Amino acid sequence: MQEITKEEKILLTPESGFNLVGIDPFGPYGSRLYAIEHFDFYQDALKSKNQRKNPEEYLILYPGAD
Repeated sequence: MQEITKEEKILLTPESGFNLVGIDPFGPYGSRLYAIEHFDFYQDALKSKNQRKNPEEYLILYPGAD
C-alpha cells in the first residue's frame, strides 16, 4: 500500500475539533482517506473510534503544529 498523501491529510484535518477518518487501502492514490464524522471533543471521537467494528482501521485527525 502506498502512503497517504499530505494533501489528503490536510483536506480532512478540521480547523477546530476532531475528524474521525477511515482509510481505504484499495482506493486510488490521493483518495484513500474518507470522513466518517466530526466531533468537538477528542473523547467523543475516541469513543466512536473504539465502538466501530475494526477500530485499528480509523484515524482521528486534528490540527497540529507543523
